[in-house]
Amino acid sequence: MKISVIGAGSWGSTLAVLLGENNPEKEIMLWAREQEVLDSIKKDGENKLFLNGIKFPKNLRATGDVKEAVTGADILVIAIPSQFLRAKAREIKELVKKDAIVINVAKGLELNTFKRMSEILREEMVSTVKIAVLSGPNHAEEVSRKIPTATVIASKEADFKKLKKIFETDYFKVYPHDDVIGVEICGAVKNITAIATGTSYALGLGDNAIGSLITLGLREMVTLGRHVGAKQKTVYGLAGVGDLVATCTSKHSRNRKAGELIARGYDSERIYKEMHGMIAEGIITCKAVHEYALKNNINLPLTTQVYKVLFEKKQLMHAISDLKKLI
Repeated sequence: MKISVIGAGSWGSTLAVLLGENNPEKEIMLWAREQEVLDSIKKDGENKLFLNGIKFPKNLRATGDVKEAVTGADILVIAIPSQFLRAKAREIKELVKKDAIVINVAKGLELNTFKRMSEILREEMVSTVKIAVLSGPNHAEEVSRKIPTATVIASKEADFKKLKKIFETDYFKVYPHDDVIGVEICGAVKNITAIATGTSYALGLGDNAIGSLITLGLREMVTLGRHVGAKQKTVYGLAGVGDLVATCTSKHSRNRKAGELIARGYDSERIYKEMHGMIAEGIITCKAVHEYALKNNINLPLTTQVYKVLFEKKQLMHAISDLKKLI
């Protein structure tokens, strides 16, 4: 069996290492776009740019050739930012095995279409490919250091027993899920709340305000989830409230970090540079959700105010004041 991971950011690299260590008899490949990453792996046996200090197992091989990585893979893990998924899926479509299991691990929504990542894969891949999504409170910084973590894998068609065997370790607990819509919506939408909590941390607004924001974010997750067909129990489970709390409170959260930088006056370009090329998915997700909510008359006051700060340059204190009036 060949297992390949497409995308060598911190999460893609973490999963590649996990898969390599957990399946020592299997060939694991990691596709990296950045030459700097490939050079680091070849020279030092680790990804110093995105996962410094974590050694790669010997059965994990990195490549810059996407054809080499994808061709013949039985399990294909897609770990690239959401806005690039469709283009990459089209690029590799003819290379993917007809009976492969394709697992998306990015948490976002496509701008303008409001499509979930599994929907994009289903549209772009051949119909015989099995699609799954992996999501949960899974910061790469902790998983890579074998700190206990739980995750969910959701699919209507993939062999869960096979995926559980491949992914699950004594520190990475895997739970099955059948609500693909709910898992993906929760994974994307919680990042908007994390941006809001990040600004609150930076402004010194205190833990009470953070608790209130997380509660409001959860309410909006329920509201949006109900509209698109997510199960309420998913929102209140590991992929929903579990991921929401972890993302809003963790020092490892990219989206909380983005919120902190916004409070310091950074724009999106400066945020990208400050985060050394790592993507805060919540910025684009906020735009996608806000536009969808407007079209469908869904009241999401927190999302609206975050959107206005991000894309209309509204002053933070004005946004906070207006949010208090709206809830």
